[in-house]
Amino acid sequence: MAIDKETVRKVARLARLAEPEERLEPLAKELSGILKWIEQLNEVDVAGVSPMASTVAMRLPMREDVLELGPTGGGQPDNVVRNAPKTEDHFFVVPKVVE
Repeated sequence: MAIDKETVRKVARLARLAEPEERLEPLAKELSGILKWIEQLNEVDVAGVSPMASTVAMRLPMREDVLELGPTGGGQPDNVVRNAPKTEDHFFVVPKVVE
């Protein structure tokens, strides 16, 4: 399926996009190329290929929440902020960047 300049102009108008006249022809070629690629996908034999499952309908495995102590865990707020230039109540103090 080939898309011409007039179709691009109509779709741009319907989508309320202001495309300059010189961009209509290149856009028509790009969209035609995309549609040719999609048409190639229709030629692929997918008989015997099971559909992919979606993770939306699955219940993902959850791990138990455990407080980990040690160099990679929490529970040591003094050690976490030890090298910070400025802290307050175990929080990093940074300069305000938004007025």
